Amino acid sequence: MKIALALGAVLTAAGLSALPTHTAAQAAGGVNSGANSATSSSAAKVAENVKVTNDCLTSVPDPGSTQQVKICYTIFRPATATKRHKVPFIMHSHGWGGSRTTDPQGFQEFLDAGYGVLSFDQRGFGESGGHAYVENPDVEGHDVRGLVKLISHLDWVKKDGRGDPRLGAIGGSYGGGYQFLGAFEELRLKGKPVFDALAPEITWYDLNQSLAPEEVVRTAWASALSAASTASDALPPNVYAALAEGAATGMWPDGSVPGEEDMPAFFRKNGPKWHVDHGRRLDIPVLFGQGTTDSLFPLQQGLANWRHSITRKARRHSIFVGYNGGHVLPAVVPPGIDVTSDPCSKQLAGGDFQRLSLRFFDEQLKGRDTGLRGYGRYHLATPDSTCTTVRSVDADTTYDVGTVATTETGGVPLSYEVAQGPIRVAGTPYLTGTLTALGANNRAFYGLAVGTSPADAHLVQNNVLPLNELAPVTGEGRRIALPSVAVDVPAGQSLFVLASPVSDTFVGMGSRTPGAVVLDNTVVHLPVVGP
Repeated sequence: MKIALALGAVLTAAGLSALPTHTAAQAAGGVNSGANSATSSSAAKVAENVKVTNDCLTSVPDPGSTQQVKICYTIFRPATATKRHKVPFIMHSHGWGGSRTTDPQGFQEFLDAGYGVLSFDQRGFGESGGHAYVENPDVEGHDVRGLVKLISHLDWVKKDGRGDPRLGAIGGSYGGGYQFLGAFEELRLKGKPVFDALAPEITWYDLNQSLAPEEVVRTAWASALSAASTASDALPPNVYAALAEGAATGMWPDGSVPGEEDMPAFFRKNGPKWHVDHGRRLDIPVLFGQGTTDSLFPLQQGLANWRHSITRKARRHSIFVGYNGGHVLPAVVPPGIDVTSDPCSKQLAGGDFQRLSLRFFDEQLKGRDTGLRGYGRYHLATPDSTCTTVRSVDADTTYDVGTVATTETGGVPLSYEVAQGPIRVAGTPYLTGTLTALGANNRAFYGLAVGTSPADAHLVQNNVLPLNELAPVTGEGRRIALPSVAVDVPAGQSLFVLASPVSDTFVGMGSRTPGAVVLDNTVVHLPVVGP
C-alpha cells in the first residue's frame, strides 16, 4: 500500500514531502480492500447487491455552544442481511483531514463476507459539523455512542443483547482513535465495551507523548496536522495558536504563560492513557497494526496500547503486527531508511493487513476457526522485510558503551558501536548513564543505527527520541528512552547508538545554547532475540 492521499496533501500543505509507505488507506478516509485491482463488473456487482443509506444524526454541541452538531454517515447493508438472517457489523472512520467512504467497493471484502458496515465523518470533517476536539470523551465520545445506538436499532444486525450489536471496528490513525474512544466510553458508562473486537492501525496511546515526547514538539507533524484541518476549520482556534506557538518556541504550551493554551490539559482525556489511569482496561480481542517506521505514532505507542489498554486475558486473544510504514517523513538528519512492506500480515494471513483483519473478525465476531495463528504475540517487521515474532519486547541484555556525546545547536550525528552482528533485536531499548550538559535548555536526539562503521551507520527505523534538560546537569544519573525497533544486524555490520544535536522530525527543536551533551558510563539495554 502507498501513503494515503490525504496525508500527502497534508504534507504538501505543510511544505513537507513523504516517502511511499505501507499504511492502510483508512488514514485518508477509506480502506484498502483490494478495490483498486477489481474489475468494473465486480464493482458493479458489489454496488448492485448492497443497499447504501446516507444520513446524519444530531449530537452534542461543541463546548461553549448551544447548537447541536450533525454527524454524517453511510450504512452499507449486504444482500444477505435480513430480519431473519442477521449479520455482524463493522464500524469505520477516516484519518485526520479525511472523510467517510461512500462507495461500497471500498468495503468489498467485508460486504462479500456478510458484514454490515457504517462509515462516518468525524466531527469537524467531511459533511459533519462542529470542531474536532481530537477524540475527547466529552465531545466525540457522544458522537461514537450515538452511532453505536443507531446500529443497535437496525433490525438486520446481530445482537448480543438489548443495545448491544455484534460489533467490530476498523480504521487507521484518527480512525483508530475513535475505536478506543468508543470502546472505553461504553465501558466507562455501561460497564462493558459493547464493541466485541477492534482492529486499529497506526494510532496512539498518549497524544501528548506522541506530539511532544519529553515536551519537545514534533514540529513537522504539528505543522502537518494543523494544515490538514485548515480547509474545514476543523480545530478550535486556540489549538491552532498553540501548535504554532510550539513550533516557534520549541516548547509544548502548558498554560504557564497568561493566555496560553494548556496543551497537556487539552489532550489529557484524548486517548487510552486517560482511561487506563482511571483503572479501565478493555477485555476484548484487538488486532493491532502499528508502523515500525512511523514518526508520529511510533511503534512504542502501539506497544503501550498492547501493554496497558487491554487486559492480560484479552492479550491472549489479540495479535500485534508491526509493518514498515505508517506516518512516514523522510529521515535525512539523522539518516534513515526507505522501505515499505508488511511481511507479518503475509506470514499470518497470506495477504495484507486488510486480509488479516477479515480473518480476525471472522474468528472473533462469527466464531469461525479460520486457522489463524499468532495470538498473544508480537509480530514485527524488520527493515529487510522479514517478520520477527516474540512474546516479550522488554530489554533483557546490556552492553557497556562508555561515553556517548553530541554537540548542541549544530553538528553531525555521531554513532557509537554497541554490538557486532549477527544480532537480532526486537522491542523497546533504552540507555542509562551519567549525564553532563552545562548549557540551558539542553537537547539531544537518540536512536539505534546499523552500518559497517560509524561513518555509514543509518537509523534502524527512522525514529529518534529526545532528551530535554532545561537546566545545567553535572554527572547525574539518567534513563533515556530509545525508539522501539525490530532489526536483524548481519555479520560484517554492527549495531550503534546514534546521538544527534538535531532531527528533521523535530525541526528547530535542538538546544538553545551551544555546548555538548555527554552521557558517561553508558549502558545500552536491548531486547535481544535468542538464536
